[in-house]
Amino acid sequence: MDIQQYMQDVGRAARAASRLMAKANTGAKNAALNAIADAIERDAALLLAANQQDMDQAQADGLDAAMLDRLQLTPKTIATMAQGLREMVALPDPIGNMGDFKYRPSGIQVGKMRVPLGVIGIIYEARPNVTADAAGLCIKSGNATILRGGREAFNCNQAIAACVKEGLSAAGLPASAVQIIETPDRAAVGELITMNEFVDVIIPRGGKGLIERISRDARVPVIKHLDGICHVYIDNEADPVKAVRIADNAKTHRYAPCNTMETLLVNAAIAATILPQIAAIYREKGVEMRGCLATQAILPDALAATEADWRTEYLAPIIAIRIVDDLDQAMDHINTYGSHHTDAIVTENYTKSRQFLREVDSASVMINASTRFADGFEYGLGAEIGISTDKIHARGPVGLEGLTSEKWIVFGDGEIRV
Repeated sequence: MDIQQYMQDVGRAARAASRLMAKANTGAKNAALNAIADAIERDAALLLAANQQDMDQAQADGLDAAMLDRLQLTPKTIATMAQGLREMVALPDPIGNMGDFKYRPSGIQVGKMRVPLGVIGIIYEARPNVTADAAGLCIKSGNATILRGGREAFNCNQAIAACVKEGLSAAGLPASAVQIIETPDRAAVGELITMNEFVDVIIPRGGKGLIERISRDARVPVIKHLDGICHVYIDNEADPVKAVRIADNAKTHRYAPCNTMETLLVNAAIAATILPQIAAIYREKGVEMRGCLATQAILPDALAATEADWRTEYLAPIIAIRIVDDLDQAMDHINTYGSHHTDAIVTENYTKSRQFLREVDSASVMINASTRFADGFEYGLGAEIGISTDKIHARGPVGLEGLTSEKWIVFGDGEIRV
């Protein structure tokens, strides 16, 4: 295969499809989403079989546990994919919304209209559910998309792609509005991220190495996050029952996602009381604890934490624990070592919670809730195309609005500038 020519053809088709998608009505887009959801549910057995092929190959290739966890599909995750698509149907269509109107002294009326970004390139590893989520969000937001899943999920991605194309065609929309790269050759990625004549934005989802490469080499704007070094701070005025539940769920619900807690911060005034309760759960679930000297004094089986531990996204049953003097020290730790992804405070003090919201510089900041909620589905976006820790354009889970921009519109009645 001539990769350069193939990618040029894909890009050209995507650009043509983007013009059709931009003017597609809400009914057609919703019909496509429902048809894709129906096809995914109908073909669940085929998707599981394709995923098993990928799992078998991934295990033979020695992929780590975190990657295998992301790769695996289950009947529940397939049902969630379909549910996410149907939730997108229920969401308001942002395209064409007009607002912020004001009259100028000249007599013209100035406002803004929400429009699609155009063609979105999405590069991701494992997680075949991203294929359905990304396709659905791009369809609803009136964009065309080029999807490049990892080679480890090749069979499953192609099976989901067949459902997507079926749904688009059934709704009278161009099948090329969602294209899945049909080669695992990595050269396709190099072409995709430099095709600025066809692609308007790139969204990478995967490991730090992938995202660093995309950010370094892309000639197209990138929406991204590098790490998910998430924190939970347990304040001295925390409800202990809430604190234990949140510290457990934020770490052990799943180890691989980017919104899993990696560092637990505990106020020194309650550490001796609360840490043994939390540690008992971690021991039972096989979580390795690495702590500061004060933590080790309370938990003798905790390993010594190093400077590197505060900066590490483990994606594994490992947690770093630090005892801090107060809220200010906790926030200083988070803003110093965190990745600006998701951070939470557990406290019953309203003033402290408000201060935490203002001063922690992260895309998602939470009060008395598990970091695992930092997710487009949980935020009511239907699904997410990724999570951004950038501060320009989109931040946090990127849903429909994050895949659009605004243009200025002007209404006049013959006015001229003098």
